[in-house]
Amino acid sequence: MEFLNNTTFSNEIWTGSQLNDHDALTTFSLAYGKIHGYVSLLVCFFGIPTNIINITVLTRKHMQTSINLILTWMAVSDMLTMVTYVPFVVHFYIQFGTYELSAEKNTKIWMEYLLFHINFSALTHTISIWLGVSLAIFRYMHLRSSETGNLVHVRRIIRARIAICVIIACSVLLMIPNFMSTSLELKANTSKVVYIIEDTNIGTPNITLINFVNMCIYSALAKFVPCLLMIVFGGLLLRTLDMQVRVRRKRMKKLGVIMTRPLNTSRTTVLLLIVMILFLITELPQGILIVLSLFKSGFFLDVYIPLGDVMDILALVNNAINFVLYCSMNREFRRTLVRIVCTRGLKHYRTHAHTNATGTELVTEAAQKLSVMVDNHACDETISKDPLDTSNVMTMVSATELSTLIEPKHTK
Repeated sequence: MEFLNNTTFSNEIWTGSQLNDHDALTTFSLAYGKIHGYVSLLVCFFGIPTNIINITVLTRKHMQTSINLILTWMAVSDMLTMVTYVPFVVHFYIQFGTYELSAEKNTKIWMEYLLFHINFSALTHTISIWLGVSLAIFRYMHLRSSETGNLVHVRRIIRARIAICVIIACSVLLMIPNFMSTSLELKANTSKVVYIIEDTNIGTPNITLINFVNMCIYSALAKFVPCLLMIVFGGLLLRTLDMQVRVRRKRMKKLGVIMTRPLNTSRTTVLLLIVMILFLITELPQGILIVLSLFKSGFFLDVYIPLGDVMDILALVNNAINFVLYCSMNREFRRTLVRIVCTRGLKHYRTHAHTNATGTELVTEAAQKLSVMVDNHACDETISKDPLDTSNVMTMVSATELSTLIEPKHTK
């Protein structure tokens, strides 16, 4: 997905002429490459709309917190990554073969889009992982702080906004050398015009100093440092949770309360820990592979290239899975989502007139009364039972009221 990919380099890699077909890892890569495009599309078609849902829910007024603000921008980053991945995977994996080199596939327009996709996805992915680090830091500071009140809440949101702006700006600066190190070249000795991406000679003595330094900085600041910070603050969060549980047990023991089951820990903290673990599973191995590719001859072609598609799909799954985590572990997220669906369903119901069998349009005072009762507080009571079932509200209007209020206002 990022600037290292098995479809982005020289002619030898495009055609697979340097790959060892007898190697088990290469055999697996070639077999999986045939279905990678379709699997990636399924993940993207799930992840793009669910990230839009995440943004919609997390931006509700009552959901505005520093943590939710960071999660919102993480959803934006993940969604943009998948949006740019869809055209890439359709053209370079589904419409044409993975290692195919042709004038129809390697046109200048598509190769320029490939350059854009490589750089843009690397940028969004870098932003996303540093937002994950900020999640751990903000949650740890929140648990350690005893301050409460609206003023503290506003201060935390302001700090989160500043952190997001700093992360985006620094990520752009970090990726500038990467933007400048990738370029197109026209393949010689062909009857047709074919464009390929200039070979960076990774893992060979021919690699330039600029590319070597660029990849070292990228692997350090976009992989190892954020992963290390996640591990540190993840450990601090676990320690803080353990201390809180012990304090609560001591208090309940003094009150004479007998514990029949373990105390529930903070769902928000556990959710963030899971998000950080997913980042570690995705990013840390890739950082290690990048470093080994730089310092071990042949490692890039023999190991990194065959594992390129696997790392891509892991990153895509990580981008798409947050909706499932929020729905399963955050009750307020579920309530807000149901409330949005319920409200839009009721608005859709109110905007359509009901027509009888003879073509009579009934716009009644009873329908208006019903819509008022299911709004706001009445809707909240209905959601607790069945958000899409209005039978409880319907019983509020008696049969007598309906019979006296329902009158056709116009009959054709």
